Amino acid sequence: MASLMEDFMTILERENGEYQRLTELSEEKKQIIIAGDIPALEEITSREQEIAGILVNLENKRREVVNDMSIVLSKKPEELTITNMIAFLNKQPEEQRKLTDLRERLRDTLQKMADINGQNEVLLNHAMEMTEFDLTLFRSMHQAPTTANYDRQANNTGDLLGNGGFDAKQ
Repeated sequence: MASLMEDFMTILERENGEYQRLTELSEEKKQIIIAGDIPALEEITSREQEIAGILVNLENKRREVVNDMSIVLSKKPEELTITNMIAFLNKQPEEQRKLTDLRERLRDTLQKMADINGQNEVLLNHAMEMTEFDLTLFRSMHQAPTTANYDRQANNTGDLLGNGGFDAKQ
């Protein structure tokens, strides 16, 4: 059981490290979004996907270890949360302390990452709104206003005035 617990904590340490890398990339992404650098955004997104692949592999390994632990402890894998494991380690205070510290570091890292991603989401939404505004403004610059001309049935003919510029004849 001790080696399974060591494996479990090693995997959690590695996951925390990868989440810290993602957090750093999210910080970089914030500056890239502000700068509007699309090629850099594409590059950082591909780096994030690489880390996400590593995290998926670590998640699978962690599940395997939890399944092995559940067999040894005769518990269901769903019952083996980190909090419950800390409680199971009441006779091993050193291991209990290590796992508690690891849980807190992982929680802090994930909270920081969630906060930064929330900020990035707001920035991206603002950037998209600004782009939509610019497109609307650009389209409207090339449209002339319609006249108030009516046909015999009193329908607006929708005639356009000129080409959108002033006609300055002297």
